[in-house]
Amino acid sequence: MAITAALVKELRDTTGAGMMDAKKALVETDGDMDAAIDWLRTKGLATAAKKSGRVAAEGLVGVAVEGGKGVAVEVNAETDFVAKNAEFQEMVAGITKAALGVADVEALAGVALDGKTVADVVTDKVAKIGENMSLRRMATVDGDVVASYVHNAAADGMGKIGVLVALKGGDEAFGKQVAMHVAAANPASLGEADLDPAVLAHERQVQIDIAKESGKPEAVIEKMIEGRMKKFLSEVTLLGQSFVINPDLTVAKAAADAGCEIVGFVRMQVGEGIEKREDDFAAEVASMAKG
Repeated sequence: MAITAALVKELRDTTGAGMMDAKKALVETDGDMDAAIDWLRTKGLATAAKKSGRVAAEGLVGVAVEGGKGVAVEVNAETDFVAKNAEFQEMVAGITKAALGVADVEALAGVALDGKTVADVVTDKVAKIGENMSLRRMATVDGDVVASYVHNAAADGMGKIGVLVALKGGDEAFGKQVAMHVAAANPASLGEADLDPAVLAHERQVQIDIAKESGKPEAVIEKMIEGRMKKFLSEVTLLGQSFVINPDLTVAKAAADAGCEIVGFVRMQVGEGIEKREDDFAAEVASMAKG
């Protein structure tokens, strides 16, 4: 039987399953809608899909380094309890290791892991553990030396904040110091050239408006703006920041003294940019108790 888009849509609407899962179910059952529904249920996919609307803003960031490549991967869950679950952590470790062989999160979703795709492994875990989960993002760096650091580690190579630093020259010990700095200082970019032009333009306009309020001559205003922009860049760019290990040095100077160049970094924190719903847990439990 031909598996039409309309048939796939009908199964998705009935079960809440994802498009690819619905199509696979119909293929496996030769287009029999009832059998396809049962197929999804037995795989736990219909159950998983019903949870997919719930906000998954907790979880873990996993980091891994192999040779001159480092990767960071964020896998989300709904609660911190699941992030502490050994089964969830084992999954994150496997996904992170698999990410070393691909370039982006879309490719990672299709990589084989334990005889299934990574996407299917996550879906199966949703059904088993009972919380929505998602493979949210990944990022990579490359260099002569790549160092990693995990802040608030839940297990080896994973925690709430994962950092990678890539060096040209140098050694892992210095790279780890820089990674710890990145975790603490949260720079917006490596240097001025890497900073979002919109951020730079916005800050310059703010400083222009502030300077004009001073009523000073134009020539003085220009110097004020340039001085304040220089200070801004020293606060938001990694190379311009004061090194946490030795605040008398900028990170760029510390790298030069260590005989290396910092060529890239990644700082990934669980839940960045996800709007979390703040629930009154006590009220929720009371409501459940009342039935």
